[in-house]
Amino acid sequence: MDLRQLRYFQTIAREGQITRAAKKLHVAQPPLSQSLKALETELGVKLMERNGRKMELTEAGNILYQKTIHLFEYVEDTCIEVKDTAAGIKGILSIGCVKTCFPQIPKKLKYFHRKYPNVHFQLKEGDSYLLAEELIQRSIDLAIVRLPLDMSLFAKQSLPSENYIAVIPESWSTTSTAKTITMKKLSELPLLLLHRIHGQGQYELILEQFENHRLSPKIICECPDVDMILQLVSEQVGATIIPELTLQNHPLRGLKQLPIKDHSFPSYSAIIWLKNRYLPKSAKRFIELFTGDK
Repeated sequence: MDLRQLRYFQTIAREGQITRAAKKLHVAQPPLSQSLKALETELGVKLMERNGRKMELTEAGNILYQKTIHLFEYVEDTCIEVKDTAAGIKGILSIGCVKTCFPQIPKKLKYFHRKYPNVHFQLKEGDSYLLAEELIQRSIDLAIVRLPLDMSLFAKQSLPSENYIAVIPESWSTTSTAKTITMKKLSELPLLLLHRIHGQGQYELILEQFENHRLSPKIICECPDVDMILQLVSEQVGATIIPELTLQNHPLRGLKQLPIKDHSFPSYSAIIWLKNRYLPKSAKRFIELFTGDK
């Protein structure tokens, strides 16, 4: 058994057909079939069975397939670690970030790029749940997310907390000098709230604050995209409640942000990464930027 055999087996299992696996691997079909048969002979078990045009894993095959996932992740991490030992800070750093956290990033990236010009960035956007999934799939190295989040698989570096603020259409302000808004007044307005695609987060936190005040908010829209929500606010569809840094440098006009007068509840965010994954030097140096004054 060697790594090439296991890679062939893993690809056949993923693709479900030898034909598709051959295209994926850019090899002819006969060597794939021969490799699978040789692997089954060596292990003394049937790993895959044909069901029509599809190749399906046996119970033994599924065990081997799951092991190959961890094996190749380990091989990949080992290669990165070995290259890191001999190389400087370079390569690709893939970062995921929720939109409401992005204002914390540009200055850090600017500083990082000046210090490590050989690092190429890949930036991905998504809500906290989706970015956590991207980390698990190893599609990104780091993610900057809003909490709460199930942290059982992740390590984190906490970021400065922010207060939630209300954002209303400028034309809705009762007086031009109004500087705050109450929870009761917010409960009377049509609200557009951020809501994750899956899992619990800011949406549930905000609802809890209304419940603490024994208020029932009028929620007319839930959406995972803050830009879409703010566009609707600018069109006077409703008001929203978001972390205070979200509006920093935002191009939309016709918005008025107001501190919530009778309640202050913080929004927490963090940089997270997989606990059991080797972090490249570039990722470690990026995290360090958030522990100092850079």
